[in-house]
Amino acid sequence: MTRGLICGLVMLAATTSTPRAETSAILQRFFAIDDPAPLSYRALRHLEAGNGRFDSTAWMDVWTEADASGFRYQIVAEEGSDYIRTRVFRETLKSEHAMWASGAPDRAGFTSENYVFEDRGSRPDGLACLTIRPRRKDVLLVDGSIFLDPHDGDLVRLEGRLSKSPSFWARHVDIVRHYRRIAGVRMPISLESVASVLIAGTSTFRMTYEYENVNGQRVGYPQPRIASR
Repeated sequence: MTRGLICGLVMLAATTSTPRAETSAILQRFFAIDDPAPLSYRALRHLEAGNGRFDSTAWMDVWTEADASGFRYQIVAEEGSDYIRTRVFRETLKSEHAMWASGAPDRAGFTSENYVFEDRGSRPDGLACLTIRPRRKDVLLVDGSIFLDPHDGDLVRLEGRLSKSPSFWARHVDIVRHYRRIAGVRMPISLESVASVLIAGTSTFRMTYEYENVNGQRVGYPQPRIASR
């Protein structure tokens, strides 16, 4: 799995904008939510990646924080494949730092400028399903579906395939991302992906977020794990 792939997944945004006229009631509720990006946060991320063909796995715990001055990180525990930890995890964190500074998340929002939406009705789990079709090929856009709380239109889950391969090596990148309200702000809480990578075969990636504070409000007390070595 390439560093560009994971960085693109990490930067997928959840911002919204004013809808077009031809929208369903649930989409109107989704667009009506006044939901700006958090002004600041600090979170402990746990990263895991693996490749069955080469029998390689790795994990890393990283403190990440962002505010008006940018994105910062501190690695606190890690174990497993040196290649994955060095060439995937570390390079991804460096790339996210650069992308945050460039304003790249604005290209990934669930807006009518980025997507065409189609209401697919309710699901057995009670969530409302909307198909999303990117208006352009972009590694930050997903061809798939979003799942909303039918009562208020809040985003719960994203599922789909990246509309553009992040590199020559990575093909057919499928993702699932979950969101939750924390201190009143919609925040990502987990990301899973499966990618078909040339030569390496199927590669997996998972990242979870445990938040310590959001917009200056204490919301948790996450603790990094301890590497066995």
